[in-house]
Amino acid sequence: MGIGASITVCQSLSSIKIKHCSNKVRPELRRSFGVPLDSSTEEEQGHHVPLVVRHTVGYLEEFGLNHKGLFRISGSATKIKALKKKYDEGSEVDLVKEGDVDSVASLLKLFLNELPIAVFPDALCTEIVTTFEDNTNHMAECMGCLQRLLSSLPKAHYSLFHFLVRFLVKVASYSDENHMTLENLAIVFGPALFRIPCSPSACEKQTICNAILLHFLQRHKEIFADGSSGKCSLIEGNDGPQNICPTLLHQGLTEEAEETNHS
Repeated sequence: MGIGASITVCQSLSSIKIKHCSNKVRPELRRSFGVPLDSSTEEEQGHHVPLVVRHTVGYLEEFGLNHKGLFRISGSATKIKALKKKYDEGSEVDLVKEGDVDSVASLLKLFLNELPIAVFPDALCTEIVTTFEDNTNHMAECMGCLQRLLSSLPKAHYSLFHFLVRFLVKVASYSDENHMTLENLAIVFGPALFRIPCSPSACEKQTICNAILLHFLQRHKEIFADGSSGKCSLIEGNDGPQNICPTLLHQGLTEEAEETNHS
């Protein structure tokens, strides 16, 4: 190779510009579904309720309160899957354009059902059921125990439960239009908030959990009277503690369930 050729090669090499790679490794996206409540809340932004729950509840308060059969009718599987995917990817979601009442309601239930630890964790759920079963003849003492158990929920769980209770009570206030009474809502959300392991007595225990949820809904003002402290304060009414008859509750909830299934 001659001198001229060498100079040409050197000039060609000197003209090459090296582009430094500016791509940075993206941090792994944090899923919204199927993750513990403690990691799905946004406490750094002042929020203690998961984004999916705040979005779906906000949408349903705007468009779903008058919807007949709210939470009874399953939404579009395609829409639910697409919305879930966008939340898990961290994409912006426009529920008004991309959803509908039944699909958004189903999305909320799906979020609760996919929590790896239920709103009422297994150990606490067992304590609540046992307390209720062991004190059916002493309901004043029973409710005092349930109060203490409720206040022992982890902060993220307590905040979500408080948020959902206020929403469900609001839904029930439109029951003349949406046909969703507190009893119906307790049947729908009981299995998502209290998860009973499979056993011969599972159905009976689930009915008890639904009855406990119903009582929480009926007495939400007293239960969350001290909401600012992040702990519950169950205050007895002027007429004394409300007695709960498990047999009558079981009968009432069963009748509501049958009505729901036939509607």
